[in-house]
Amino acid sequence: MDKMKMHTPDLADENFRRLAALFPNAVTETINENGEVVRAVDADVLRQEISAAVVEGAQERYQFTWPDKKKSVVLANQPITKTLRLDRAKSVGRDGTPGSIDTENIYIEGDNLDALKLLQETYLGKVNHQIIT
Repeated sequence: MDKMKMHTPDLADENFRRLAALFPNAVTETINENGEVVRAVDADVLRQEISAAVVEGAQERYQFTWPDKKKSVVLANQPITKTLRLDRAKSVGRDGTPGSIDTENIYIEGDNLDALKLLQETYLGKVNHQIIT
């Protein structure tokens, strides 16, 4: 005897599978409110896929994006309650002397976002950065 399903079919799941089969370029992933990776449809890509002409909209550009990018913008605008502390042992003076301190060369280590937030008002337009690899 066949068991009866005690629920209706998941139409969203069925529609997603059909859409993914027809337009695989429009399928992507995102993170839900619980921090889980979930499937999604990129509506802009889908609009372009079903159009015979270029879809007008946002200007084309190179993008660097990731799940929760919009939330990271909100985080960047939130205040923090941290401070910077001098690490004399890792600092190097203008003449290259280890442990020497002068006002033009300081060593900063930590989370990039926090450090930039703390430095932005004091050093806006005054930072000469060098990437050390």
